[in-house]
Amino acid sequence: MSLGKFIAKRAFQAFVTLIGALLVVFLIMRILPGDPARLIAGPEASWEDVENIRKMLGLDKPLYIQFIEYVKSVFKGDFGKSIKYGTPVIDEILARLPYTILLAVAAEAIAVALALPLGVYSALKPNSTLSRFISAISLFGASLPIFWLALIFIYIFSAKLKWLPSFGAGSWKHLILPSFTLALLLMGNLTRITRSSVMEAASMNHVTTAVAKGLDNGKVLRRHVLRVSMIPIITIMGLQIGSLLGGAVITETVFAWPGIGSLLIDSIFYRDYPLAQGIILFIVLAFVIVNLAVDFVYGLIDPRVRSRTWS
Repeated sequence: MSLGKFIAKRAFQAFVTLIGALLVVFLIMRILPGDPARLIAGPEASWEDVENIRKMLGLDKPLYIQFIEYVKSVFKGDFGKSIKYGTPVIDEILARLPYTILLAVAAEAIAVALALPLGVYSALKPNSTLSRFISAISLFGASLPIFWLALIFIYIFSAKLKWLPSFGAGSWKHLILPSFTLALLLMGNLTRITRSSVMEAASMNHVTTAVAKGLDNGKVLRRHVLRVSMIPIITIMGLQIGSLLGGAVITETVFAWPGIGSLLIDSIFYRDYPLAQGIILFIVLAFVIVNLAVDFVYGLIDPRVRSRTWS
């Protein structure tokens, strides 16, 4: 498959994924109880006022007409106006996006900086006491409910020690608790994947042969073990980054971090159809772009993948 065909195939898959996601979210938002027209009009509004608002929002039309019109407007770059804020959806998303990117980059950087060396050490020294401790902590970290961990951090570092703020995004100190909360959750899975991948790569025939021939262990590790083991590691990192760019909903809500995740929760509670649909579309698009980037990185790392997909 040529590079052009590869890109065309991925673009078509992305298009189908986006349409499917839009349809699912569109239907779910309209199945949920609550009437956005009534919320806008207020509890004291008359039935006529509510109906006028419904017509203004286009909610009086059949569902399939609403969906078709929405898809058309999306491909024209018009995501509609937020029912709650009265501003363009794209403006609301772009206003929150820098906070989400900042939190995602900080959390993933912390997780990678800690998980990769711990995972490699645990794989190379599988029977050591420290390796067993790392494995136990990784499993424990991956199993922790993130809201519980966030509340524990707030209790210790904010309520008791008063070292760090517990909510908001006014300074760099506000980033510490939510980023470390997410990083510890990400570290659990990343450390375990790194450990298993390095152990599998180290047991391959060409690696054992290189060691038997007396090649330097450091060179064998860098050139043969880490290069092969990076593919599953990059996969899990791509999934993590995609999910973080979509907004860490629970973490952003607990710490009142003004990112995409907290905005999504607000839009759902308010039945803000255009805003919720716009955010979901952004989340799906983030996953698609990250997965496409991961595919390209695969090809750069492993020539076998490059030969199968790019040529």
